[in-house]
Amino acid sequence: MDAARIYRFMSDHYLMVLRTPGLFGRLSAGERERILARRMEGDKVLTVAETCDGGSRESPLLPGPEDCSPRRVFCLHPESRRWDVLTRLPEEVPTKGSGMCTLYNYLFVAGGMSAHVASDRVFCFNPRTGLWSPVRPLSQPRCQLRLVSMDGFLYAIGGECLFTVERYDPRVDRWSHVAPLPKGSFAVAHEATPCGGELFVSGGSLFYRLLRYDPRRDEWEECPFNESRRRSTDMVAHRSLVYRFDVERERAGVSVHRYNTVVKVWHGGAFFPLQNPLPFRCAVLRDRVYCVNRSQVLQFEVREEREDFLQEVLPPPSEARGALVPFVLCLNRDKSSIPG
Repeated sequence: MDAARIYRFMSDHYLMVLRTPGLFGRLSAGERERILARRMEGDKVLTVAETCDGGSRESPLLPGPEDCSPRRVFCLHPESRRWDVLTRLPEEVPTKGSGMCTLYNYLFVAGGMSAHVASDRVFCFNPRTGLWSPVRPLSQPRCQLRLVSMDGFLYAIGGECLFTVERYDPRVDRWSHVAPLPKGSFAVAHEATPCGGELFVSGGSLFYRLLRYDPRRDEWEECPFNESRRRSTDMVAHRSLVYRFDVERERAGVSVHRYNTVVKVWHGGAFFPLQNPLPFRCAVLRDRVYCVNRSQVLQFEVREEREDFLQEVLPPPSEARGALVPFVLCLNRDKSSIPG
């Protein structure tokens, strides 16, 4: 086997290589960078997963019993704007309350609840091979957790009635606890995002609070309060700014609040009128935040000269069921990772 094929194999099976000290330890820094860079080649594609998690009673995001199986993962074809089925969630993944995120161009799904029992199971999908595989279980079962990737680690944050936080190191396939959320902070319905090497968590029962986690000191601290008293629909980061989206159905629009993580200041809630605003989940792709629900895909453009929702509204996957969780994967067209 020539060198190019060896590098391709190691790129396609990056986690296996990472977990093999006798192999990964013998690679030079340049070889490690080359393998990882190769894994991130291809089209960065907006991807969404069906879940059985719903919104309020008034929201069509609330799924019915028929929505829970099968649950698919769709990818948006970058040229035709057509949604294709990329894979299906394993049957072992709980129907509700799982956390999802990407790391090293793998999709990870952790925790959740099935038959009223919280799960500790974790699975990952490799778009290079099209295969799912189990990962080391969480240290404790979690439902309604937030799963976030940062600096080569996964963080499982909180969950229903949980304040604990644990971190997954893919190099040793191990979860370990880090500093827990402050007591009385976000037992349920929180949002989380990484920004500048730190984690930011908001939401829960105290909507205006924002917590920052410093992994170097393993400490949480309070950030300045936000003026909003609403439950945010989602929170994401772009460059040094954390964006919080609040749906205001009575005003027919969305308020967008920005927190500057460098100067540690909130910048006002700019209001954007929208037709039929409904709760959504967000993913960042280049200079756009894609706001996804079962009814539509909104595009919020983030540039120095402007921030605004684009007029173009993309259709969601046809016949999508339940709530949709968006993320970004790099799909390699020469391996037919993008169907069609």
